[in-house]
Amino acid sequence: MVSGREAGPETEPSGKPMNLVDTVKNTFVPIHREGYPFIAAFALITLFLGYFSSILFWIGLILTAWCIYFFRDPERVTPVDDRLVISPADGVVSAVGPAIPPRELGLGDAEMTRISVFMNVFSCHVNRAPTRGRIARIEYRPGRFFNAELDKASSENERNGLVIESPNGTIAAVQIAGLVARRIVCWTESGGAIGIGERFGLIRFGSRVDVYLPAEAVPRVAVGQTAVGGETVIAEFGGSAGVPLVRVS
Repeated sequence: MVSGREAGPETEPSGKPMNLVDTVKNTFVPIHREGYPFIAAFALITLFLGYFSSILFWIGLILTAWCIYFFRDPERVTPVDDRLVISPADGVVSAVGPAIPPRELGLGDAEMTRISVFMNVFSCHVNRAPTRGRIARIEYRPGRFFNAELDKASSENERNGLVIESPNGTIAAVQIAGLVARRIVCWTESGGAIGIGERFGLIRFGSRVDVYLPAEAVPRVAVGQTAVGGETVIAEFGGSAGVPLVRVS
């Protein structure tokens, strides 16, 4: 006699049986549509180079695989709690401390708590909202393309800033182009609502995201720590709250 539950078809968390299509979808990480033109270009160049040299073909194939990997857009499980601030990007925390926000954001000349997350060319580059709220302002500024790890990148580099009226006051998330990056993409609009962990943009090929928070926010990460966009708690506001809910996004 065999004790325990009888073996049956594999099921999803919802209890529905999984089919082959579901299995394939769960195995491969989705690719964001912003990457389709680049992946197609890499693939065509690879085929062209392969006509002349097998070595160039394999080099092109590796670069095409990297391009696919770069534009991955995985689902994330985000804590839903108004006292928490979530990392807006995958990468390494490169700065934690006081800083004056970019002037174009209209947040004044007083220092705020800035937490920076640097994305290298192997990071997932989809950006997510660090908190929920109303998007009060979106400001784009052209600029230089210094290494995004440098502190001066916050004020000198091309950037796009979102000002969010959150339950804990006004915060900002600033997308900053890097040494290789040449395009900041932002597909949200001023005046609309945004949820914590919700996708709002993407930066191509190496960059950084700065989050500016009121002084009341307590950082929960350290410089050098690896953050996961949409999941890692980078700061917390005071007050009492229950166990955070989670959502897949």
